[in-house]
Amino acid sequence: MIDFAVAPITLIIIVTIALVSVSALWVDRSLVDRLKLVPSLRAQPYRWVSSAFVHTGFWHLFVNVFTLYFFGPPLEYWMGSVNYLLLYAGSMLACSAVTCVLYRRDPGYSAVGASGAVVGVVFGFCLFRPFEVLYFFGLLPIPAIAFAVLFVAGSLWAVRTRRLPGIAHEGHLGGAAGGVILTAVLEPQVVASFLRQLGL
Repeated sequence: MIDFAVAPITLIIIVTIALVSVSALWVDRSLVDRLKLVPSLRAQPYRWVSSAFVHTGFWHLFVNVFTLYFFGPPLEYWMGSVNYLLLYAGSMLACSAVTCVLYRRDPGYSAVGASGAVVGVVFGFCLFRPFEVLYFFGLLPIPAIAFAVLFVAGSLWAVRTRRLPGIAHEGHLGGAAGGVILTAVLEPQVVASFLRQLGL
């Protein structure tokens, strides 16, 4: 059982995402349109944040909350709640920024979901514990650093080939970059620790 006494920010984020997403999915579907990120609507910058709290379906919501449930608390414990919140928010904004730059001239493009911020959390975790065993697709045990490399490679492949449509791969890469950069800036000692664990 996760101890949220040492991870209050993670708990608040999960509860907020769940409440907003459930409301959008089963109470007021218009919330999706009002909150989603639409890069062409440059006069509505609030969507850079609001879009991260709404999801398109149960599994979309479940995967993000499930991932944050396991990776958020240890990272918040290691970084402290303030730095963790800065990391989460910064990764979310990095995801939105990349999406808006790439799709600013596409009025038909929109995106929702917390995955950019959640990916930032996962990559921050990987900096602290590069050889922690993760389960790829819930089945294949691999070290965290291998997961990070596979994730980036897979996302770049999907962007280049335009395979796996309907997933904001570019935004995920933005969130990943935000997570790595912000973890290194907010917790500079983690860089030396990361390199030491790699034997460098």
